Amino acid sequence: MDGGQYSELTAFMAIHEAHSFRDAALRLGVTPSALSRTLRRLENRLGLRLLNRTTRSVSPTEAGTLLYAKLAPAVAGLEAAVDDVAALGNDPVGTVRLNLPRLAAELILMPRLAGFAALYPRVRLEMIIDDTLTDVVAKGFDAGIRIGERLAQDMTAVRLTPAIRVAVVGSPRYFAGHAPPQMPRDLSRHACITYRWAATGQLHRWHFQGPDGAMEVDVEGPLVINDTGFIRDAALAGLGLAYLPEAAVEPHIAGGTLVRVLEPWCQPFTGFYLYHPGRHQTPPALRALISFLQGEDG
Repeated sequence: MDGGQYSELTAFMAIHEAHSFRDAALRLGVTPSALSRTLRRLENRLGLRLLNRTTRSVSPTEAGTLLYAKLAPAVAGLEAAVDDVAALGNDPVGTVRLNLPRLAAELILMPRLAGFAALYPRVRLEMIIDDTLTDVVAKGFDAGIRIGERLAQDMTAVRLTPAIRVAVVGSPRYFAGHAPPQMPRDLSRHACITYRWAATGQLHRWHFQGPDGAMEVDVEGPLVINDTGFIRDAALAGLGLAYLPEAAVEPHIAGGTLVRVLEPWCQPFTGFYLYHPGRHQTPPALRALISFLQGEDG
């Protein structure tokens, strides 16, 4: 197999995993039209259609499903072999594909990216912001970051943060027309900005801890979003109350643009973990990222 044929196969795998020519092209650093031509060469060479394309979706044919099932473990084996050899060196190199929710990116990675890049200039981070419970192995990621209670059992997990406390907040503009809630049950009289889980379609229930134990509250309001950053922005705009980790809203509380309520009822929950498939040899670039986030590299 020559280099061109291998490129055709990796192009096919990228499109299959992304279900999109545009997203796959961004991942590979090529144009969608160039990627389409590469796939067409592969299909012409095989004499088979591998992917069905419409203007809105891309899905594998039977032949495409079979080819991907055969290619995925083979390519993973090649990557593992390269990783094992690279681990012999002292200078981590390569790409780390990381799947993480927006809050983890904002609180854990973004404040430290410049320091990591300066320390490991040959490591490239590719971050996919995703609040769903993506199967990182099936989607070709090296690792993911999630709250500890949402981790798969068969993963190696590394704690990145201590327990995180939640905060219920609203803007002064909102409270100018609404009396602050004193108890969780008072939320039924308030506009609450709610989060919907994309994977299940369920609305997130707000969790509290009171004298009689834990409770969950169903809330309603004028806005449902599946992005925590926009929930915070909506609260700042005065649309209603938001339920977010306190680290995500601390600067706004300190600056007076958000007001915290129900604080005695808000208890800590499990913090963020980085998780990855258990391997005999962790790729050096991923190992460097883990060490850096745990503070072992300064």
